[in-house]
Amino acid sequence: MMIKSKSLFSLGGLLLVVIGLASFATACKSEKPEPQPGNFITNSIGMKLIYVPAGDFSMGSPPEEKGRQDDELLHKVKITRAFRIGMTEVTQAQWRTVMGSNPSNFTGDDLPVEKVSWKSAVAFCKKLSETEGKTYRLPTEAEWEYACRAGVTGPIAGTGQIDDMAWYDENSKERSQTVATKTQNTWGIFDMHGNVSEWCGDYYSSDYPEADVTDPIGPSEGKYRVIRGGSWGYFEPSCRCAARSSAPPSYQLKQTGFRVVMEIEKK
Repeated sequence: MMIKSKSLFSLGGLLLVVIGLASFATACKSEKPEPQPGNFITNSIGMKLIYVPAGDFSMGSPPEEKGRQDDELLHKVKITRAFRIGMTEVTQAQWRTVMGSNPSNFTGDDLPVEKVSWKSAVAFCKKLSETEGKTYRLPTEAEWEYACRAGVTGPIAGTGQIDDMAWYDENSKERSQTVATKTQNTWGIFDMHGNVSEWCGDYYSSDYPEADVTDPIGPSEGKYRVIRGGSWGYFEPSCRCAARSSAPPSYQLKQTGFRVVMEIEKK
C-alpha cells in the first residue's frame, strides 16, 4: 500500500509539473516582445510616437567640445523606464486639433507650433492625455538629451553633420520649416538639432550633479524652465546635443515649440 500511494503521489506530482510548464509556455507566448528603438505608433490626432528604451548615457559635453558652455558638466545618467517621444515637434495642425487655435508666427499645418509658453505646452499635454487615456507630458531634460543622442556621444547625432540634421540660422531662411524634412537620428526622431527649440519639464539650473544620477527631473523650484534643441534662428554651437537654454515659463517665443512624451504603463 505504501508503494502504491507513493506511485500515485509521483504521478500526481508529475502531472502538476506538466500543467505548470504548459501554463508557463502559454504565458510566454502571450507576452509581446519589447519594441525596438525607433518603433512607432500613431495616436488619434496623427502624432507618431517613437519608442525609446531604458538605458544609460553620458549627459553634457566633454571640455574639449567646440562651442561648449559652462553649464554642460559631463555626468552619467540612468533612464530606468522606456518611453515614447514625438517623432517630430508638435505641429500646428495637431495643436489646433487639441486646443482649437493657432498662436504661431509662421503658419502652416505641417510647421511646428511656436509662440507657445511652457504653461500652454503643459495644458496641451493635459488635454491630450484626457483625449487619449494615456499620460502625455513634456520630456525631462535628461530624456530629451537621451532621445536626441540615440546612442551618439558627439555634438551632433544622426549623420553628425549639422546641415543634414537641422534647420538653423545658416539654412532656414529665417523661419521655421516643415517638420521631418531633414535627416532623422538613429532612433527615427526628427528636428531635435534645429527647427524650433523645445520646452522641457525641468526647472533650469546651471549646475549639473557631479555624481551619477537616475531619472533626474531637475531642481524642485526655479524661475526658468529648460529649453532644448536648436532652432531656425540659432547658431550652430547652440544646436549641439548638449546645448542648453532657458526662459520664464510664461514666455512665448517664435523660435520655441515643444514635443511630447507618452509614458508607457508598467506591466
